[in-house]
Amino acid sequence: MITQVTKGIKISVQTTFEGTFFKNYKMHYAFGYTITIENQSKDAVQLTSRHWKIYDSLNDMETLDGEGVIGKKPVIQPGESHTYNSGCLLTSPIGAMKGHYNMVIMNNAQKFRVYIPTFKFSAPFALN
Repeated sequence: MITQVTKGIKISVQTTFEGTFFKNYKMHYAFGYTITIENQSKDAVQLTSRHWKIYDSLNDMETLDGEGVIGKKPVIQPGESHTYNSGCLLTSPIGAMKGHYNMVIMNNAQKFRVYIPTFKFSAPFALN
């Protein structure tokens, strides 16, 4: 598990290889990831948006921005956490993601970024 703390917000990431399939006559590799966002600060915070950089070893880096995570903009109280699952399709068996969440402190509307550490994807057969 990969972890990183920014301004009292701890991000933990765990990845899984989900399998391969053909799409548009091309092999794709499916990876899943579980992210836990733990509020270790003294203030309630809300995740408002995300920014991802997706690295596929056979393609250029892709940038992805969006509101919230999986359709939610969770408010996380001090001492609580929010966990969600998502996934990524790559055209190679090796890749990585990193990025940040845009957050806001609920009691004073101060905005800040929480960095998501780089986490790697690798199909088990790719490393042999």
